[in-house]
Amino acid sequence: MPTQEANPNDFTALWNAHPPVVIVGSTAVGKTATAIALAERWNAEIINADSMQIYVGMDIGTAKPTQEERQRAPFHLLDIVEPSVQFSVAEWKQRAETAYLDIVSRGKNAIVCGGTGLYIRALLDNWTLAQTPQDPEVRNALRNALSEVGANVLHARLQEVDPSTAQRLHPNDGVRIVRALEVFQITGKPISEWQAQDEDAKRKRPAYRFGLEVPRPELYARIDARVLQMMQAGFEAEVRTLLEKGYPTDLSALKSLGYKELVAFLKGEMDYPTAVEAIQRNTRLFAKRQQTWFRADPLIQWIDVSALRSQEVALLIQNRLLSN
Repeated sequence: MPTQEANPNDFTALWNAHPPVVIVGSTAVGKTATAIALAERWNAEIINADSMQIYVGMDIGTAKPTQEERQRAPFHLLDIVEPSVQFSVAEWKQRAETAYLDIVSRGKNAIVCGGTGLYIRALLDNWTLAQTPQDPEVRNALRNALSEVGANVLHARLQEVDPSTAQRLHPNDGVRIVRALEVFQITGKPISEWQAQDEDAKRKRPAYRFGLEVPRPELYARIDARVLQMMQAGFEAEVRTLLEKGYPTDLSALKSLGYKELVAFLKGEMDYPTAVEAIQRNTRLFAKRQQTWFRADPLIQWIDVSALRSQEVALLIQNRLLSN
């Protein structure tokens, strides 16, 4: 089986000969169901590109594929780290490349599916993020500051030293704010400049890129309904279990969408209806940001799936693949 030490030229040749299918779009648009249906038709396996589905024990709130769905199609990069682990884009990219090699070496096709735009872009644009300077001591000090003063304060600090990155990052995105400040503190140069260098050096990789979309009112209705389904499926109990296991509430994973609102509810900081409404509202805002991110990629072929079942979308994608 190929390893991470495989010759980069061999990897490039393999990738160019067998480009993956990439399925993106906003949350609740039907990416997972479509990827599974396509995998069944196209002899494929799926590489997860959702930054929260990597965490063990965070299943309902991340809309992770069920065990039944995983039996229909093999998934990679689900449940790979504990919620306490800080997991970088570079680490995900490395594991995704290893998964791709594994899949293709067994004569199967690869599907990359998820809504984390930074993961998708790092993989397809071949960012060399691992080369960005790192210092564990500086990072730990910044993480302590994050716990003490909060992400908003660090975001304001980032705004002073790297306004372009601050504008791109959400004020609550503590993980990436800490990383950006770490790079600036180590090098005196904003991470946006490092990424610009990476942009110049990157080598775009071919891929069959498909984006799923529905009209915004329908998407928002789907999101609201999904949140209610999550609550009925035991989302609150899932969060309680994580806290009972001793995970601190200031973990980045527990500050993610849905989890932070339920943590606030369990701490008595808001009532249940308010928490549910907050999850729905914040998920709608998140979906809007996802749309903006993916719309910036001119290579994505967009499919309106509002009147289509996942099997029909998969057939449509398969027909487009066969016509290439």
